[in-house]
Amino acid sequence: MAVRLVNRHVIITGGSSGIGLATARQLVIRGASVSLIARNRAGLAEAAELLRPLARKHGQRVEIATADVTRQSDIQQAIGDLINRSGPCDVLITSAGASHPGYFEHLDDAIFREMMEVNYFGTLYAIRAVVPQMIARRLGAVVAISSVAGLIGVFGYTAYAPAKFAVRGLMESLRQEMKPYNITLSIAYPPDTDTPQLAYERQFKPQEATRISGTIKPISAEQMARSIVRGIIKRRFAITADTQSAMLVRLSGVVAPVLNHMFDRSVRQVRREREISEGHSLSS
Repeated sequence: MAVRLVNRHVIITGGSSGIGLATARQLVIRGASVSLIARNRAGLAEAAELLRPLARKHGQRVEIATADVTRQSDIQQAIGDLINRSGPCDVLITSAGASHPGYFEHLDDAIFREMMEVNYFGTLYAIRAVVPQMIARRLGAVVAISSVAGLIGVFGYTAYAPAKFAVRGLMESLRQEMKPYNITLSIAYPPDTDTPQLAYERQFKPQEATRISGTIKPISAEQMARSIVRGIIKRRFAITADTQSAMLVRLSGVVAPVLNHMFDRSVRQVRREREISEGHSLSS
C-alpha cells in the first residue's frame, strides 16, 4: 500500500541545503507539511522562505528549528518543539551529514570522531526521538541518508565510509524491529551529488580518489530528492537514483571484488605518474 503524503508531517534534519532541502521541496509540492532542522538559523530561514509559497495549496506548514545533531539533547528538544507546532512526525528523513576525505595517515583522530558523530550518531539520535511516538501510533516512516560509500569502501574515505556503513547496519537491523509496528524504514544511497557538501569535499579529496571517480558527472540534488520521495511513497527499503548505485545495492557482495581491482589499478596509475613527475622535478 502506497504512503500518502498530503497533510503528513515530515521532519528533515540537514534540511536547509543540499539533498535535505531538495527533498523538502518535492514533499511540499506533494502536499506534505515539512519541518527543517539545521545548525544555521539564517540558512533555515532562507530555506523556509523558498518553501512557503509552495505550501499554500493544501494549507501546509513549513517550520524550522536549530539544533546540532551531534548533541542528543538538542535534537530531542528540536523535534519535540516541531511536533508541538505541527503535530506528530509521520516521516523522518535524516539528511544531516558531513564528509572529510584525505589520506588515512594525514587525518587527525578528531576527523574520525566527527564523521561518526555527525553521520551515525546524528542519525541515531533523530530516530530515537521519533520512534516511541511512531510505535504508539503504529504509523510512521524513517529514511536515513547513507551513501554509495556505505556500500563499498573508497580510497580517501576511511573516516567517512565507516560511518555510512554504520548507518546501513543500523537501518537493516532496525527494519526488522519496526516492521510489527507498521513503521517503514528506508535507506538512501546517493552517489556524488551536486551539493555544497561535495564542493567542500573536493578541496581535501586525494588525487587517487579523484581518479577513481573518473569523469562521472554528479547527479543533482533534485534527482536524488525525487528518488527519495518515490521510495517513501512505494515503501522501498533501498533507495537509489542512478543505475550504478542500484547495481551496487543488488550486487555489492559480487561487484565489490571487481571494483576493488579497478580502484587498485587507478591508484597504481596515479602513484606511477606522481613518481615520474617527482623524478622530473628532482632532475631539473
